Amino acid sequence: MTPHTKLISSMSLLLGTAITISSNHWVMAWTGLEINTLAIIPLISKSHHPRAVEAVIKYFLVQATASALLLFSSMSNAWTTGQWDITQLTHPTSCLLLTIAIAMKLGLVPFHFWFPEVLQGTSMITALLLSTMIKFPPITILFLTSHSLNPTLLTTMAIISTALGGWMGLNQTQIRKIMAFSSISHMGWMTIILIYNPNLTLLTFYLYVLMTTAVFLSLNTVKVLKLTTMMTSWTKTPMLNATLMLALLSLAGLPPLTGFLPKWLIIQELTKQEMTTTATIMAMLSLLGLFFYLRLTYYSTITLPPNTMNHMKQWYMNKTTNILVAPMISTTTLLLPLSPMILTTI
Repeated sequence: MTPHTKLISSMSLLLGTAITISSNHWVMAWTGLEINTLAIIPLISKSHHPRAVEAVIKYFLVQATASALLLFSSMSNAWTTGQWDITQLTHPTSCLLLTIAIAMKLGLVPFHFWFPEVLQGTSMITALLLSTMIKFPPITILFLTSHSLNPTLLTTMAIISTALGGWMGLNQTQIRKIMAFSSISHMGWMTIILIYNPNLTLLTFYLYVLMTTAVFLSLNTVKVLKLTTMMTSWTKTPMLNATLMLALLSLAGLPPLTGFLPKWLIIQELTKQEMTTTATIMAMLSLLGLFFYLRLTYYSTITLPPNTMNHMKQWYMNKTTNILVAPMISTTTLLLPLSPMILTTI
């Protein structure tokens, strides 16, 4: 990919996100989502591999369907109420269609099928964008319309997403697919608290972006794509491998790391809303995700000698590490003591 193409795609990605999160009109929000979809397509297909082309086709078809549903939902609401304001979504059918459209864009169950395949067909950095930045506009639309959506439907989708994200992640050996199911599981945590405390959903998303960025940048530095090569990553960058372990445990939500904060607050809020059973189910389902995070941690820390038969150049070399890795991993592991200050912002 030429630098000019990469620059245009990156700037379009930022522009589409900015348009959607700052708009109050359904057509402008839809326009921003379409710009985002068209901007990420060249980044997904830049390797010119058949799997990348397959990922592009799947991504485009799903996103086009979701955008059409979102536009149809807003038009139905405008036909009934006579206005295009995002915060004034009142028509029941429009609310249902919007929930389906946003679930498709976020990869929530039962519309999750495209997300692991698309992530598997692209590079680590593009997978990071698909897991974080591309999900920011749909989360913003959910935030603005949270008072209009069906609590029972969102709670059901959230619980099933958390269950399926943890369950399907158990059987994966490809790192990108594991991170995809991790993302589906985290989306479930964000969705379940959306109706009761939308600001907490945004806080959870911000911390998820922080932790996922740290993990993806670390994995990209050591060039790890599957579990078998992860076992020899300690020979390449020993210190980064040790900090990657902490970032993975934080993503799993273990105290005293940063990832424990959103799960703690969500369970606390669900208990305040007299949803103790739901909070218990979510806490139990997080153990499924914890298992494959611990497996990733185990594979990254065991000292298997380099296997010269299957993997080349596994010994330590001077590699240029992304400048963002150090601050990202530091905040991923050390933000929990600052939770009283973070709580004052929501």
